[in-house]
Amino acid sequence: MIRLTSLDGKPFILNSDLIVTIHENANTILILENGEHLIVKENAQQIIQAVIAFKRAIFEGAALIPRPDEE
Repeated sequence: MIRLTSLDGKPFILNSDLIVTIHENANTILILENGEHLIVKENAQQIIQAVIAFKRAIFEGAALIPRPDEE
């Protein structure tokens, strides 16, 4: 999940796994799996970095879970 900002300044949380493409024109447009288009204030690089940070946190957290052979 990543935090983004709509054009009207309202923050929202998006499941980053739903993003199919990111288009940058005058605005940044996210196209989701369901075909929905979201226009956000963040640029593509900011969104990519947020997704990377989120995924990294998940994988680092998974590394803390003991495996059955480690108990």
